[in-house]
Amino acid sequence: MSAAQKQSHPVEMGPIEPHQRLQKLVADSQRVSIDPTMPINRYYRSGNQIVETADRSLREGNLEKAFTFYLRFVTIFVELILEHPGYRSVPPADKQLTKEKIKKIMPRAEEIRSKLLEKYTTEYRLYLKQLQLQTEQEEREGEARKVAATAAAAAAAAAAAAAAAAAKSADQQPTTSYAPSAPPSHVAVITDTDAKLIDQVLYPSDFLTDRSQATGLPSTGLLLAGEDGRRFDRALKPTAPTGATAGVGFRSIVVPTDTMQKFLELAAANTAANLETCAILAGSLGQARFTITHVIFPKQSGTSDSCNTMNEEEIAVVQDRHNLITLGWIHTHPSQTAFLSSVDLHTHCSYQLMLEEAIAIVCSPKYRETGFFNLTPHGMDSISQCRQTGFHPHPAGQPLFTEAQHIVLSDSVAARVIDLR
Repeated sequence: MSAAQKQSHPVEMGPIEPHQRLQKLVADSQRVSIDPTMPINRYYRSGNQIVETADRSLREGNLEKAFTFYLRFVTIFVELILEHPGYRSVPPADKQLTKEKIKKIMPRAEEIRSKLLEKYTTEYRLYLKQLQLQTEQEEREGEARKVAATAAAAAAAAAAAAAAAAAKSADQQPTTSYAPSAPPSHVAVITDTDAKLIDQVLYPSDFLTDRSQATGLPSTGLLLAGEDGRRFDRALKPTAPTGATAGVGFRSIVVPTDTMQKFLELAAANTAANLETCAILAGSLGQARFTITHVIFPKQSGTSDSCNTMNEEEIAVVQDRHNLITLGWIHTHPSQTAFLSSVDLHTHCSYQLMLEEAIAIVCSPKYRETGFFNLTPHGMDSISQCRQTGFHPHPAGQPLFTEAQHIVLSDSVAARVIDLR
């Protein structure tokens, strides 16, 4: 089910007052940050991808997602980008182009805001109506329980009275037989008086009728939908994916199967020296899915657990020449397993902030592992708000990253390598 098809049930968010619900969406959309160490041209180059995602979501009818990405673009390029140390180096033409996009986005976002408020108001009213129906049903069920309890008490009293009458009657029976035709002593003798008393006894079965028949109510549960309690237990260091199941709302990314081999061949010298190597994954969008076509090695310097790129303007030139979109990155862990370190999380956050489908491929030659990762929604929220640098711990709890479920390994395409080192 796509994100456009997945509509939230009215009662899931209904309890929140419409204006408060909209304010929460705005606050969540603006909870983004930029990495001052990330080349600023990467943000300007990838800004189009944020707008494209918002436009696509709007066409698919996913108003929340469209509003979120439009607002994210405005937040980044109206407020946050000014704080980037490289802002002064941005060409005036790029700044002007961004301003023109913002002028088009603002009225579009305002229109979506009005539609969302109307939608939230309708859902809130439906929630209140369902809540009233639930309350009325609970009251009817409570009355039915009282009637049943009263009937059960009356039945118990009647049974006790019958038992007392029977005991009294037994005490009044003769203890000897008056004629040879009298029944054996082990057979109870019921007199006319006893029979009349028994006929007057009301047994419990006369009271314990079916509750649903007594009330006329169907035997249904609550009208409000219950909270989905499913939880997914994901390992901190996922293994390479075996399927090609696309994530919810994500377009697939086709990864040529030779991508990792070609990358590792050019990274072999650094790997032997226990130095990390990184490269940019770039490609194109066609038929509603992305395809990685190029692996671009920028100038870089590496250590045993980190890799820093340099002269990224050269990457921009290559991407412009081939009309490529940045789809993520790939790097080695020469002496560790395949996972995302705290530094990797921050690096990938900047990629996924620009393109939600962006992936991080981690190759571990020593352990013969390859991981295809992306940040979880919780990870995006947590990492984008984290201001720490270098290697540092993040709060334990929900997973920050997971195995990417929207990749498709393919032998039908081949990756081209461009080495700028």
